[in-house]
Amino acid sequence: MTDVPGCIACDLTAGREPLPGGVIADSGLWRVEHTVGSLGVGTLIVKPARHLLHVADLTPEESAELGPLLQRATAVVTDLLQPEQVYVCLWSHAGGVPGHIHFVVQPVSRELMDRHSGPPYGPMLQVAMFEAREPLDESDVEAFCDRARAGWATA
Repeated sequence: MTDVPGCIACDLTAGREPLPGGVIADSGLWRVEHTVGSLGVGTLIVKPARHLLHVADLTPEESAELGPLLQRATAVVTDLLQPEQVYVCLWSHAGGVPGHIHFVVQPVSRELMDRHSGPPYGPMLQVAMFEAREPLDESDVEAFCDRARAGWATA
């Protein structure tokens, strides 16, 4: 595993930054964690364990795990929250330059869309949520992660 200090994904993995809720799943190649951003309780991050900037650089083993892992993450989020939709998107820029790739697995409900202005869906919803800067309640995140770990075992 490559560790790049100053990369938020690496810093969370290495324990240099706090990770509310802890690790939900770790295959050795991929980690599943709760987001530390403002995308709402239940939003997961699926990231390679090693510092990786491009999907094209995944190993065959990492690639083989990715699809089933994303499906499992969305199944756990769907089971626990029953959202209208679960967004899965790749994010890989930090400060306008390629950063540690990670997939955002975000539950989206009608209530969430109704709380934000503009087109309340898709990328515009995520932008609106970041602009709102609503902090996550750490105890809610921890409770969700406990439930997600239990759900991961049965998904």
